[in-house]
Amino acid sequence: MGFLDILLGRTRPAPPDLDRLFGLPSAAVTLEAAAGFVPTGQGSVCFTTVEGTAFDEIRQEAGALLNADTERDATVEFSRDEYGYTWLLSRRVPSDLPALVGDLHAVNTALESGGFGPQLLCSLVGFRDAEGRALALVYLYKRGTFYPFAPLQGKKRDNALELRIRAVVGEDLRIEQDLERWFPVWGAPGL
Repeated sequence: MGFLDILLGRTRPAPPDLDRLFGLPSAAVTLEAAAGFVPTGQGSVCFTTVEGTAFDEIRQEAGALLNADTERDATVEFSRDEYGYTWLLSRRVPSDLPALVGDLHAVNTALESGGFGPQLLCSLVGFRDAEGRALALVYLYKRGTFYPFAPLQGKKRDNALELRIRAVVGEDLRIEQDLERWFPVWGAPGL
């Protein structure tokens, strides 16, 4: 950061660190012990679609790589949301969170190494508790941080639960401090 940046109060965002995704399994242990939420075995990656052959090839290669895994119960699914973003959904046995995290990391890495890192928006892993409440731990690619998202019926969110989960997993994951960046991901695959 330069002298003018300091004077003008500008800050540089944290560089993306995809290896932070590997903190999710330990955070899941903490989350289960402290709040009763367990992994659902579903996770997804969200990215902006780019038109062109190079992007299509990388997307197809990432899907083929994940679908080649013979231990996978279901194929990887691609979908598009109402805002035009593309989601890749991966499913694993709920107890195999490290494999699910590996899937998400592989997709992020493929897009990043292909020059499409700026198109990556977020990755998320789904959780549920005994009462059936949904929760996602969302990784913001461009910020290198996580935040909890707890949706309720009618496009509402359980803010109290989100703040509680922030405190629970704050030692395991780098949590986004700016609450305005805790974007709702309504209907995201993996929730």
